[in-house]
Amino acid sequence: MSDKGGALPPDVAATGALLSAGGYVADTALATTVHLALAMGRPLLLEGEPGTGKTEIAKVLAAQLPRRLVRLQCHDGMDLSSAAYEWNHARQLMAIRLAEAAGSAEDRDRLEDSLYTRHFLESRPLLQAIEGTPALLLIDELDRADEPFEAFLLEVLADFQITIPELGTIRAPTPPVVIITSNRTREVHDAIRRRCLYHWVDYPDARRERAILALRAPEVPEVLNAQVVAFVQSLRGGDTLFKPPGVAETVDWARALTALNARELEPSTTEATLGVLLKYQDDIAKLRGAEVARRVEEARELTAPSV
Repeated sequence: MSDKGGALPPDVAATGALLSAGGYVADTALATTVHLALAMGRPLLLEGEPGTGKTEIAKVLAAQLPRRLVRLQCHDGMDLSSAAYEWNHARQLMAIRLAEAAGSAEDRDRLEDSLYTRHFLESRPLLQAIEGTPALLLIDELDRADEPFEAFLLEVLADFQITIPELGTIRAPTPPVVIITSNRTREVHDAIRRRCLYHWVDYPDARRERAILALRAPEVPEVLNAQVVAFVQSLRGGDTLFKPPGVAETVDWARALTALNARELEPSTTEATLGVLLKYQDDIAKLRGAEVARRVEEARELTAPSV
């Protein structure tokens, strides 16, 4: 795919390095899928649990390529007027009143021909991504939108164009890089999936999460880095918590502990800062007292240097 917004990475290793330069540590499978999406000019559908870094991938790519980041945050009841375009009815009405005040039949006839021109059209994210300089279009949390909205997306994803009945078809001079994310609260339609390359973004393993933490928060002491990751990894196992912490929470918690001058995990400091790591009171309540102390001790033992 030709790209007027800058040279695309030539191979998988370069794509991984590009993501890393932006603070995102990708495994080989993710770097490969991202590289293929860029090279083939195909949209990329990223699914996974909340907090696994799907949106961050798009932000890093936009910054590193570089391209304009255009974000469409999906929600219930979203329609064309909020996603693609909307006619500026207030401006149109003002133009009509001005023409009426002028009192010229010729002016009124000319106005009828000009009401539905680009001058009166308000661009929303999908149209903004197609027009102008090369962009990266992030369609975030598509699973939150209503299913009928996906039918409109098919034209955008297949041909990088939007058809406006009153105006015609607007095509992208340079196709945007498109990344779609889903937390899988419902299934995305097969017609969307067929047009995309796909990758499931899982929580990172301990080694990769430590690398992410070292890159995003280098001020965190090495011992604390290892213990924080071990503690967080233990929370993600099983179905104990309603909402396990994501990578962003790991980074925030490690920074909070460092701000409190912690050099390693302690039960008292851990319990006092659980609100940085967990976002539901029921989850925090499950870790109070002896449970925190047990998990802290396990994290310290797991990361202790071998003698």
